[in-house]
Amino acid sequence: MNRRDFLSLPLLAAAPGHPLLIATFQADVTPPIGSPLGLGTVDRAATLDDPLSARGIVLFAPRAPIVLCAVDWIGISNEGHDEWRNALAKAAGSTADRVSVHTLHQHDAPGYDPVAEKIATAQGLTGELFDPKFAAEALRRTAAAVSKAVAKPLTVTHLGIGRGKVERVASNRRVLGPDGAVKYGRMSTTRSAEARAQPEGTVDPYVRLLSLWNAERPLVSLSYYATHPQSYYGKGGISADFVGAARGLRESALPGVFHVHFNGAGGNVAAGKYNDGAHENRAILAARLAAGMRAAWDAAAKTPIAADGVEWRSKSVSLPLGERFDDASLRATLNDAALPARERLRAARDLSWTRRHAAGGQVHLNCLRIGDARVLHMAGELFVEYQLAAQRMRPVKPVAMAAYGDFGPGYIGTDIAYSQGGYETGIVSRVKPGVEDVLMDAMRELLR
Repeated sequence: MNRRDFLSLPLLAAAPGHPLLIATFQADVTPPIGSPLGLGTVDRAATLDDPLSARGIVLFAPRAPIVLCAVDWIGISNEGHDEWRNALAKAAGSTADRVSVHTLHQHDAPGYDPVAEKIATAQGLTGELFDPKFAAEALRRTAAAVSKAVAKPLTVTHLGIGRGKVERVASNRRVLGPDGAVKYGRMSTTRSAEARAQPEGTVDPYVRLLSLWNAERPLVSLSYYATHPQSYYGKGGISADFVGAARGLRESALPGVFHVHFNGAGGNVAAGKYNDGAHENRAILAARLAAGMRAAWDAAAKTPIAADGVEWRSKSVSLPLGERFDDASLRATLNDAALPARERLRAARDLSWTRRHAAGGQVHLNCLRIGDARVLHMAGELFVEYQLAAQRMRPVKPVAMAAYGDFGPGYIGTDIAYSQGGYETGIVSRVKPGVEDVLMDAMRELLR
């Protein structure tokens, strides 16, 4: 099939009852040894624990193809997110507004923010956030994988929708004290027995799963679960961590089925209650998540699906800028050579978002309708309350969420969270109260 042929597929798909066609793609995006990890927040890569991938699907929907991509990186931010969307759109014969790129937010993995890199480079911090040559090659590989995939579409006849409970993985990071402020910051690794003993707190305990079939032959599994994906990190070992390991376990259990996993609204959720940092916990957490994925797969109810059962909605929104994000003060931090490099690199990333905001930059939100299911594609490190709220907006039909789209805004809390302190909303969030109304209104519109 040549390029002209596959570009005509979306037009054919618009006809009532036309079969749904999809393509699957995967590229290796593992950085070379010596590369920065975590956008300058953890040590450089010293070993390879397991490879990283960018993977996803193309849906040949009415109007134009839809591209969904999940990357085993910590984050893709600002203009960098635009670059990925534009490149994958071109590769699929679509437009950027019909492309959604997400990361799984593993910390022992690279990230991408080209404007922050330019800002840091001007202060002699070249290549400290990520390896620019590798980042360009990773995007080239992913776009090439999309181009190759769309030439060989697969026919989908049925959609499966299921959910499964995940036991003893997710716990809320923010444990409040009697005064209503954060008392314990229960992070991915929590060594305090007292903090681990606190209740699990607000989480979404379910992994949600969509499966795509050709008659009785399973083709694709798309899973969604909200948590920070770290078991242990910062030791220099490149890894997709326990979420990547869980995905691998399901691939082994269902050979021939293409697996894509998305991180939900896990900004204030992590494994800290169940993880003291022991290395053996990576495999334990992976097995627990994989068990939930299996339960969701087994529980899925299959229904016929055609191309006209797929719809895509997009909305761009402006988020209120956090009070402390002043260009002059951030430049002062960046320019102070006496400060630790990580503090200066964070200032570069903060400036990247601040200047994008000042220029009128928005974040892009999307909603996929596929059969009876809806999948919201969101930006930033959303708090889990947004995911739970989206489910309440459509209580009798399934709603899944993929967060960690544009990583520029960082943590996005609920309005009340900004009065409670804590690391996420008291220190590093690049937005402020008022963000909740913006996003809730956008979700209602997209789900309507």
